Amino acid sequence: MTARAVKVLNTTGLHARPAGLFIETANRFRSAIRVAKGDREVDGKSVLGLMLLEITAGCELSIMAEGEDEEQAVEALAELVTSRFGE
Repeated sequence: MTARAVKVLNTTGLHARPAGLFIETANRFRSAIRVAKGDREVDGKSVLGLMLLEITAGCELSIMAEGEDEEQAVEALAELVTSRFGE
């Protein structure tokens, strides 16, 4: 398993558009992807799961992946978050 902690930097947090970008990126990979905020963990390929985490600006997330392309998946998703989802 590969994991990386990231901080959400965009001012609006993970609303519908960034969540959609996250899911779109996650689905490019075969690995199972999980996202955790505090003690809550959800499927990183589920928009509903991500929205239930109530991710706001400044939140710390853990992005985890397990599978054949786990390192690439975590790197791509972490880059997306740290780049403020292009906002």
